[in-house]
Amino acid sequence: MQLLIVNPNTTASMTQKIGDAAERVAAPDTNIIAVNPDKGPRSIEGYFDEAMSLSGLIAEVRKQPDSDGIIIACFDDTGLDAVRCMTDVPVIGIGEAAFHMASLLANKFSVVTTLSRSVPAIEHNLVRYGLASRCAKVRASEVPVLDLESDAANARQLIGAEITKSIEEDGAEAIVLGCAGMTDLTASLSAEYGLPVLDGVACAVSLCEAVVRLGLRTSNLGGYALSVGKSL
Repeated sequence: MQLLIVNPNTTASMTQKIGDAAERVAAPDTNIIAVNPDKGPRSIEGYFDEAMSLSGLIAEVRKQPDSDGIIIACFDDTGLDAVRCMTDVPVIGIGEAAFHMASLLANKFSVVTTLSRSVPAIEHNLVRYGLASRCAKVRASEVPVLDLESDAANARQLIGAEITKSIEEDGAEAIVLGCAGMTDLTASLSAEYGLPVLDGVACAVSLCEAVVRLGLRTSNLGGYALSVGKSL
């Protein structure tokens, strides 16, 4: 099985981190290809960055037409619907995957993301996926995405402070980390705070593998119909 993981921003160190996280949970017979575009925003923090990243994201998907499944490694699930219109292989967003996985493990979960400007997009997605009632709160740690690469120790402290508030104030029973760049923090945070801490990259890899092995594909009826001359 070959899974393509596209980080829609251009920060190669984050892509490497994402790829490493995917390799840790992937089955031995799963080949992980983690890529990012050469042009576009260095990080995705809000609606404008999402729009500016779409061209690069679509270009990277087009380069790997033989993928058995595709994962969008941006927590806003940037371009998810567009990519589903390009192919019938499973396409899974890391935000979508983490929300669904958390709902299997806890009555209520909170999301801890990066900046406040990212909160509305995440809240909109939760409503769209039908999981808003399961999310106690979406919290911003006010850690810029690129600080997860350059100032990891301080970032972890700020994220931890929001996890404490999630438990004490929100009644959260699980935590979803709201950025692909946080993928290396899940195990230590889960051990420290004593509850499930979910990383969307790992959740998406596991779900995508399962869908591929079940022989299921994206429905191209209706909204995800392929456009003639525009598919992979």
